[in-house]
Amino acid sequence: MAPGHLSQKTLSGHPARSARELLGKYFTTALLCLTLVTVTLAIYLQAGDHTFFLLDGNDHVTDNPYVASGLTGTGILWAFTSVAAFNWHPVTWLSHMTIAQFFGMAPRAHHLANVVIHAGASATLFLLLLRMTGARWRSFFVAALFAFHPLHVESVAWVAERKDVLSALFWFLTLLFYSEYVTKNLQPNMYSLSLICFVLGLMSKSMVVTLPLILLLMDFWPLGRHREERHEPGLSCFLRTILPLIKEKIPFFACSFVTGLIAIYAQHSGGATKSLEAVPFLLRLENAVVSYARYLLKTLWPHDLGVFYPMPASFPLWQVIGSLLTLLLISLAVLRAGRRHPFLAVGWLWFIITLVPVIGLLQVGSQSMADRYTYLPGIGLFIMAAWGLPVLTKSLPQRESILAALAAVVIIISAALSWRQLGYWQDSISIFRHTLQVTTDNYLVNDFIGVTLAKNGDLEGAIREFRVALQINPNDTGVRRNLGFTLAEKGDLDAAIQEYQTALRISPSDTAITSLLEDALGQKRASNAAGK
Repeated sequence: MAPGHLSQKTLSGHPARSARELLGKYFTTALLCLTLVTVTLAIYLQAGDHTFFLLDGNDHVTDNPYVASGLTGTGILWAFTSVAAFNWHPVTWLSHMTIAQFFGMAPRAHHLANVVIHAGASATLFLLLLRMTGARWRSFFVAALFAFHPLHVESVAWVAERKDVLSALFWFLTLLFYSEYVTKNLQPNMYSLSLICFVLGLMSKSMVVTLPLILLLMDFWPLGRHREERHEPGLSCFLRTILPLIKEKIPFFACSFVTGLIAIYAQHSGGATKSLEAVPFLLRLENAVVSYARYLLKTLWPHDLGVFYPMPASFPLWQVIGSLLTLLLISLAVLRAGRRHPFLAVGWLWFIITLVPVIGLLQVGSQSMADRYTYLPGIGLFIMAAWGLPVLTKSLPQRESILAALAAVVIIISAALSWRQLGYWQDSISIFRHTLQVTTDNYLVNDFIGVTLAKNGDLEGAIREFRVALQINPNDTGVRRNLGFTLAEKGDLDAAIQEYQTALRISPSDTAITSLLEDALGQKRASNAAGK
């Protein structure tokens, strides 16, 4: 019998009682969905009063003329053909354009759109897990953690991260339709709907490329499509059970492959990918191992959350070895227990696999890790907790009451921490200042603060922040360029020229700085001529 279904025998045996039970279950499910959405909205509605974030600018939202123009033929064509902001995500662009079309460019509607999609995704996750497993309260616990966990605040509070919440919604819909396909005798229309949602997810954020592997995990648990045959050789068993499941998903893998190539092209053409000279491969490996461990720790104990974690020049050896041993021990434990408790292996592999595109082996940007990258991967850990803790405590007296109380405490604390974390996102300066408090040597955040202050007209404050950033990393030409530009805006052309010249000694081929230097020299010559 498929998970979540009532047998015909039960229905025919006691029709009145069964109908009441069925209505009661539907009512409970609807009430839990409503509770999940209501509490999520209550936590995140304060985002409607927030301003746009500094990094919402550039090509993302606030400075993007195609987004500001709303839904136009030119804009829609651009959405499908552009790799602006280092991404190809036409569905995300269309969502931004839709909000601009109906509500303009005031930040409130753009923030609340993220909130509503996040709430809808959380409810969809609950329905998905309930449909697959029939375990109402465990499914609700996972969905509540997804909705309320503080690590997910960044994805919801940052307008430009619309791609996170949108891709998650389509991810869950893909799995939901796939479960319907499996439980309804492999109906082609359910398969088609699943594939359509998957493509929409890929066009929202390319990180969705790992979803075909998650479909295979779902076949193992909870759908139970993999059934070992005890008396068959290993290869024969593989061919009879696993290979058909892989072949079934060839269209999904094909879409992932094409989208992955487009994503690599978009990031490379925009200059976002780092060379091996800039970030050596050994450092990338160390960062990947340590980041996996840090993501695990921050999921269990969400503290010191910031918007940017800088890539260090190196990692202490003890940190790399400790992280690697932790990951290996957990992997061995859950895989060993996989036969009896498959949800542990599925949850752990969900966490490991979905982080692969953003773990830094292909380094994009200057960050070591990011809270937003846990938005989907963290679900695997939540599944491990929701289904694993009851197994670990099966001999505990009053187990159900204790676990219920513990789950309530965890959910309440998560909601409270998310509310507090969301408060830091009220404006750019607030979240940047908070990030400086929870990180060290974070010169790019000082640079971001300087840019924000300069935009707000505080040139003196901006110059101070740029100089602090250069004390940490004197060789960053981007910071020197910003300092020079701000000094020129202030009227201190001599100091601006000096900063531009220093930057060109570090990076002689930087045409942007060369152009700024020529402008500053031209302004000085004009000023000197006027003085004579």
